[in-house]
Amino acid sequence: MADSPSPSTNAGLSQQEAQARLERDGPNELSQAQGRNLLHIALEVAKEPMFQLLVAAGLIYLALGDLGEALMLLAFVTITIGITIFQERRSEKVLETLRDLTSPRATVIRDGLRQQVAGRDLVMGDLIALAEGERIPADAVLLSANDLMTDESLLTGESASVSKVAQTEYMSAARPGGDNLPFVYSGSMVVRGQGLAEVTATGGRSEIGKIGSALADIKDEATPLNQQMRRLVRIFSVLGLTLSVIVVLLFGLTRGHWLNGVLAGITLAMSMLPQEFLLILTVFMVMGSWRLSQHRVLARRSATIETLGAATVLCTDKTGTLTANRMSIAQLEADGHVWTSDQAELPEEVHRLMEYGILASEVDPFDPMEVAFVELGQQHLRDTEHLHATWVLAYEYGLSPDMLAMSHLWKAADQASHIIATKGAPEAIADLCHLPAEQLAKVRQSAEAMATRGMRVLGVAKARFDGSEWPGQQHDFDFEFLGLVGLADPLRPSVQAAIRECRTAGIKVAMITGDYPATALAIAEQAGIDTSGGVLKGDELQTLSDEQLRERLATTRVFARIMPEQKLRIVNAYKANGDVVAMTGDGVNDAPSLKAAHIGIAMGGRGTDVAREASGIILMDDDFASIVRAVRLGRRIYDNLRKAITFVLAVHIPIAGLSLVPLLFGWPLIFYPVHIAFLELVIDPVCSIVFEAEPAERSVMQRPPRAANSPLLSFKLLLWSVFQGGTVLLAVGGFFVLLLNRGLPQDQARAASFVALVVASFGLIIVNRAFDATLISALARPNRALWRMLAATIALLAAALWIPALRTIFNFGALSGDLLAGAIALGLGVLLALELVKKMGAGKALAPSA
Repeated sequence: MADSPSPSTNAGLSQQEAQARLERDGPNELSQAQGRNLLHIALEVAKEPMFQLLVAAGLIYLALGDLGEALMLLAFVTITIGITIFQERRSEKVLETLRDLTSPRATVIRDGLRQQVAGRDLVMGDLIALAEGERIPADAVLLSANDLMTDESLLTGESASVSKVAQTEYMSAARPGGDNLPFVYSGSMVVRGQGLAEVTATGGRSEIGKIGSALADIKDEATPLNQQMRRLVRIFSVLGLTLSVIVVLLFGLTRGHWLNGVLAGITLAMSMLPQEFLLILTVFMVMGSWRLSQHRVLARRSATIETLGAATVLCTDKTGTLTANRMSIAQLEADGHVWTSDQAELPEEVHRLMEYGILASEVDPFDPMEVAFVELGQQHLRDTEHLHATWVLAYEYGLSPDMLAMSHLWKAADQASHIIATKGAPEAIADLCHLPAEQLAKVRQSAEAMATRGMRVLGVAKARFDGSEWPGQQHDFDFEFLGLVGLADPLRPSVQAAIRECRTAGIKVAMITGDYPATALAIAEQAGIDTSGGVLKGDELQTLSDEQLRERLATTRVFARIMPEQKLRIVNAYKANGDVVAMTGDGVNDAPSLKAAHIGIAMGGRGTDVAREASGIILMDDDFASIVRAVRLGRRIYDNLRKAITFVLAVHIPIAGLSLVPLLFGWPLIFYPVHIAFLELVIDPVCSIVFEAEPAERSVMQRPPRAANSPLLSFKLLLWSVFQGGTVLLAVGGFFVLLLNRGLPQDQARAASFVALVVASFGLIIVNRAFDATLISALARPNRALWRMLAATIALLAAALWIPALRTIFNFGALSGDLLAGAIALGLGVLLALELVKKMGAGKALAPSA
């Protein structure tokens, strides 16, 4: 059933009707993925092999009548579920925050009153007021329009604004891009005038939503790192389970205790299952997203975070990303007199130029250039005869594709004539003034000189009109040329340092803009971008073959007058050259290039929902320096992943070895499932939270990008892990045998060996915290999570050693002070030995190349 039309009084919908339609049609936003509930997360935990092994061991102990051991293992099960659910829910909340991509506000009329509402709360039939500078929040049909023009380039790719008229009779919906139509579209911008419109489509039903919904339906595939992790888990799982079955058979056949053999097999399986791998990846990616959000950068896909550290090219636009998107008047030129912004006073010779530039602007402007006129006028012309607060705007001529100039006709109370103020492109103003050839050449020369310094140049003219019937075009006035105004959009303060950091890090920076070549080159030089290869213009790019374009990209870093669809060719050409590409964009037509890039970066301030959906990263402040910070963080995350994986492999070797060797040699068992569960409670947070919080290496942005296809676990890294783990295994295993040979009871030897293993495991953390740092500098590196984890582990270990009930469950004997000191000394000795080996060259050999 169709919605009823809005009241003829333009009172709009009632709040009750708007709420009913919102509940019926849903919010005015793109669809979002459903979050997982607690039951879903708990079921996923229950599918994990480690969880199932703990439960199985607990049930076997119950069958054996060992209630204390069973309860301890089931307590570990409960703690494991609790920790996992906490981490997962925290991750979900972070991701929900990252998905909240601020929809535009809308001025809506409801119950006859104007009010501001979130764009997501708009419904079909709402009346929305449109004003200059606002982004249209939904598809709508115009009920009234006053000199309304919109920029629909985000939908059409056409840079020229289109004029809009009110609907006088029913028309079927039209596609975006047409002139003199009554339809406006979500995501487009009002560049001039105002209007009142009735919403006809919201969310996925709008023109922009249809494209966005299609992009949102694309499913993310497993990332390269995720695939590597799963492959490692499969390999170790198969190996561990195979050995466990062999252990069960050997135990049962040689000792005749099949149930105890099953327990031994479970112990070995628990010791060898590296379930931490996927936990590491999950925590690192979610926390990486959270850390990026602290820098006003939202990461929508984990694959993007993985790829950041491998980026070799950053393709950025100019306005608002490299520059502040805040225009200021940098130069005035009138009758041979030149004023620049570094001069304190505004000379009288340029007052008239400023006066008519202000009159040619809106009274309450939104356009950054017009704001610059008004601000400079308020600063220098206040309380002078050049500002006319009492004049009345009688008529205005807007910009059009065939006349890039706008005129305001003013009526002063004490004058019979109308005063006309005009500003626009220098060539358009010169054409209106019918300048002689000699003066025209001077104007062009001055305009080009300003443009080469990165300025946006406008001409200003004046005229007088005595009639009452306005001419149909601006050419019918007799204009007098007043001068040129150069406006500059200054670089963001952080840009030059960020680009220098990119160069040090071996990352190429390319600027792609729709601006003029001279302006693009000037801004590139100011920013520090390499301009030795000149500028490639859009029309020239159109004539190049793909092979020729690839050759040009080897030297060219500045691209000007580029249309959105040409960005895709640039991205594909860089990719064909073997580069890992990051690309910025804000419009619907940018979506293909954003999705094609390895790292698509959407503008959060001025971008569309469709661009955001196609991107992996969203810059909430549209600042280039934020991209560089994201790359730095991406490199840090990858480094810390390697450290965490190295630690996990190293620490599992002695755990697995000390579980298997006693079975092979007929020694008393060192570990039972409860010991493995205790160690896993230490290993899980260490490998995920502690290593994730490690600060970046000092050389993180002083080395070239890593190869995109480089394996996370290289052969060298595997050897280093095996060496570390083997060292701990030999030390602790030898310590256990030595204690038994000296006649120490099994439970005391087990307790001492367990303490030595825990201390040595923390030694492995210190060894792997940095690739080439010394022991002292590694200990000095700030990481609160590490010391909190150490304190918690010491407390738990002390409880297991000195609380009689727990000591019985752990099968520990009481330790003397000398024996405890010896176990601690052994663990610290392992740390010193590994540090010595690392100092001899292992660390530098494993570190990313500087």
